[in-house]
Amino acid sequence: MTRDFSRSLRAQARLHELVPGGAHTYARGSDQYPERMAPVIARGSGARVEDLDGNVFVEFGMGLRSVTLGHGFRPVVDAVCRAVRDGVSFTRPSIWELRAAERFLEQVPGADMVKFAKNGSDVTTAAVRLARAATGRPLVAVCRTQPFFSTDDWFIGSTAMPHGVLPAHREETVGFDYNDLDSLRALLDEHPGRVACVVMEPGFATAEPDPGFLEGVRRLADQDGFVLVFDEIICGMRWSRHGAQHVYGVRPDLSCWGKALGNGFPVAALAGRRELMELGGLRTEAERVFLVSTTHGAETGGLAAYLAVDDEYARRDVVGEMVERGSRLAAAVRQEVAEAGLAEHLVLHGRPASMVFATLDAQGRPCQAMRTLFLQELLRHGVLAQSFVVSAAHTDDDLDLTAGAVRHALPVYARALEQGGVDGLLDGRPVAPALRPLAAPRRVG
Repeated sequence: MTRDFSRSLRAQARLHELVPGGAHTYARGSDQYPERMAPVIARGSGARVEDLDGNVFVEFGMGLRSVTLGHGFRPVVDAVCRAVRDGVSFTRPSIWELRAAERFLEQVPGADMVKFAKNGSDVTTAAVRLARAATGRPLVAVCRTQPFFSTDDWFIGSTAMPHGVLPAHREETVGFDYNDLDSLRALLDEHPGRVACVVMEPGFATAEPDPGFLEGVRRLADQDGFVLVFDEIICGMRWSRHGAQHVYGVRPDLSCWGKALGNGFPVAALAGRRELMELGGLRTEAERVFLVSTTHGAETGGLAAYLAVDDEYARRDVVGEMVERGSRLAAAVRQEVAEAGLAEHLVLHGRPASMVFATLDAQGRPCQAMRTLFLQELLRHGVLAQSFVVSAAHTDDDLDLTAGAVRHALPVYARALEQGGVDGLLDGRPVAPALRPLAAPRRVG
């Protein structure tokens, strides 16, 4: 199926002239999509989006996992409109801050206090700062099996894009492996009394915690004295309204939330134990910590969005709906893949509400060229999917269309495997890792 992307291509070229990278999030960059098939979105409704050329796609990923109720979900949009009509930002706290704090602390088990912000990076860095102040230790231990924690130097210095981060900052972050308590123990032994906190997702797209793993991390925190920080930016309100910590039954000292809190509206939160959080407040005798202080952190629209989202979660089983839709999609896609004889080359991973797919070459190795080919063929048949992350807005028609798009994509995928590559099948260069040291191999001329 041929689709016209000419308007999107022109808009993307102009974006590259005005915006470094052509997008405001690396994961949204044109280098993450087939080279001449990167739609620029004009509007969305439910689980579908329309680009500048009038192409309509079933979308997965849903705003980098931030949208669980669907694009333009009316109760949330209406709640935001009502709130902002009475003002957005004031010189004193608004009543929205009290309402949201009371609701959030009812939602998150074991949390005594909360601070709202606009993005996950800010609250995660605030957690690190708190941990360093509370422990007097310098190092941050991150789960290196997991992809991303913050845009700040303490984390970016440990990635494939550390250019511009001071060497001293790069040395402040150390890593351990998920589901490997021995790797964490070894880290603590290597840096005795120097690890301020462990920052990790309790569960993530490609792995669930082994029995006893999270409990073991909690015990090590209690024994060693480091602060345990759970990154719930993705898990929170996808695994459960109460977060992955509720699902797995392990409580951190601090937890960081974002994405689905506002169904796409910008709102994030840091929650945790009172004795830690109060270090950034006015009820402490200790030296104060600069926690989170942002002009827009508590603007009324974001907090109203959070409250409206939580109202919807209380009214219906949103997580259960996402699990049902994701399970149905997984079964349909796996059936198509199995019938095509490609089960060893196109593999689904993750919980039903947060699935990703692995595209493997003829030798069973992850392959960016094969990924790009699969994305290209899905786009040709009306599916925009960096992943198969669903929302509660995906309908049976959306899932059927997606299964059909996969069915059409698989013969092309099989031909690439048979001929040993994508030559003659892929229009343009393969996608590249979002975090990489050079613009090549997708440098824009």
